[in-house]
Amino acid sequence: MSADGAIREGTPSAREGPFRPAYLDLLENGELARRVERGRAHLSDCVLCARHCHVDRTRSIRGSACRIGVRAVLHGHHAHHGEEPCLRGTRGSGTIFVSSCNLRCLYCQNWQISQSCDGEPVDASRFAEIMLELQNRGCHNVNVVSPSHVVAQLLEAVMVAAERGLRLPLVYNTGGYDSPEGLALLDGVVDVYLPDMKYGDSRTARQYSHVRNYASVNRSAVKEMHRQVGDLAIDADGVARRGLLVRHLVLPGGLANTGRVLKFISEEISPDTHVNLMDQYYPAYRGFDYPPFNRPVTLQEYRRAVALAKKYGLRRLESHAPALA
Repeated sequence: MSADGAIREGTPSAREGPFRPAYLDLLENGELARRVERGRAHLSDCVLCARHCHVDRTRSIRGSACRIGVRAVLHGHHAHHGEEPCLRGTRGSGTIFVSSCNLRCLYCQNWQISQSCDGEPVDASRFAEIMLELQNRGCHNVNVVSPSHVVAQLLEAVMVAAERGLRLPLVYNTGGYDSPEGLALLDGVVDVYLPDMKYGDSRTARQYSHVRNYASVNRSAVKEMHRQVGDLAIDADGVARRGLLVRHLVLPGGLANTGRVLKFISEEISPDTHVNLMDQYYPAYRGFDYPPFNRPVTLQEYRRAVALAKKYGLRRLESHAPALA
């Protein structure tokens, strides 16, 4: 058991030698600039997230699910000490919260950010400035939360920041409803993919997060993320440098279909996938009106989820001590 009360199984792989973020190679060979141009072009007929709204976001946000136009809107940023240990390290994860979201989870625990467009509209220069500020604070990475609808803006900000000296790993922290077009633009740019796998079936996702085909879209996206970056690599200091880290929030009443999610990860991604099996669900937003979302997850429900992870042979499981007490 670690000092923070979590059980971690399996030995993470470590990368030798000095760290070099993925995006630097693309910056130096000119490919990052080409990706930026492709991202801008997509804004005119937007398919950057899996909703495929086809809205011309350069002219209007009407009809777009995200309600965000040419400029990203940022809710805030800070050194986050509540992320996974391999992300927060000793100096925190440099977290940037993007306003709005392409999901509409009725139980969202960050609904003040995800269901609002409030915040600071930023151009690429300001977005990059925030990344560099987090680097100057000593953060271990730049961790952009809910970026699926601002892939184009993120790419341009990374290019500007890298030209100005950004050298931190880029963490793409997503709800997991990502499009092939968006992920293609990010190939070779993102160092650590941090997707949710929220549901094992699309019917539940449609009912409670108001998106179509979540399970199939999510599985395809996570497969592509793993293809790009592989299993999570952690350095000698215990800090993630490159790879895939999957989050799965156990929901009350088994609504996440946890067994199906974990089986898929083990059999179709890798049994060495680093999985954070989260127990921190609590009623929030509109969840109070939709039983069983109006109650926390029980210890029995969480223990059952941990047992399923073991059953399917996941070797790098991050879970919490009470489940095994």
